[in-house]
Amino acid sequence: MRLVSIASGSSGNCIYVGSDHSHILVDAGISNKRIEQGLNEIGLKGSELDGIVITHEHSDHTKGLGVLARKYGVPLYGTKETLDEVSKQKYLGEYPRELYHPISPDVDFFIGDLEVKPFSIDHDAANPVAYRIQHDHKSVAVATDMGHYDQYIIDHLQGLDALLLESNHDVNMLQAGPYPYYLKRRILGDHGHLSNENAGRLLCCILHDNLKRILLGHLSKENNYEELAYETVKLEITDGDNPFKASDFSIAVAGRDRMSEIITI
Repeated sequence: MRLVSIASGSSGNCIYVGSDHSHILVDAGISNKRIEQGLNEIGLKGSELDGIVITHEHSDHTKGLGVLARKYGVPLYGTKETLDEVSKQKYLGEYPRELYHPISPDVDFFIGDLEVKPFSIDHDAANPVAYRIQHDHKSVAVATDMGHYDQYIIDHLQGLDALLLESNHDVNMLQAGPYPYYLKRRILGDHGHLSNENAGRLLCCILHDNLKRILLGHLSKENNYEELAYETVKLEITDGDNPFKASDFSIAVAGRDRMSEIITI
């Protein structure tokens, strides 16, 4: 099983998850050219995709859907509410709506030999979800665009082998930055984004000896930078109420303009 961030950030998100026989994207919020280049780097073609699972309808998660749907007929999975909103996005162009496959939070489904487990998240979108994906007793998750976390989220992220987790902003940078007040309130609210500190605190609740890789993703371009996210999360883990130190784990930041390493579990 493999996990690769093709791109992750406030400007666009696209994550590959696959087995030897099945290949999916979590979101397609970058150009088709960048998606295909990323797939080529891991030895795949767009025509080999078995599906795209959509977390929610915001453009940084959807802007590449139309081309992939037209070009390859890739099935599109998302909640009914998400797909309804995606269908209104004129910038995606024309593509067959027959490719839509509505899914529901907490109702598992298969794409090839990948078991996909969607679960609800709090974000200012239409019934958004994050995804846990399992194959052959291995599991990964992609969890971004969360205003906060609770026990429900923690439960769905237990026992993972690898994880891409949102570490969107530094609270002080956001508060002192140029964003208008309403946007700061949105980001900091319960339906906004997970801060560096909260990403670290959430990790403290789900760390275990077999969690092999952690990618920090969906960093804000204006209110964060990679070293700050990395060091803040490490500090939260080391100082947190858990038996681990940050040095016990492989932690990296997923870039907005570059691919991550290929995580194989």
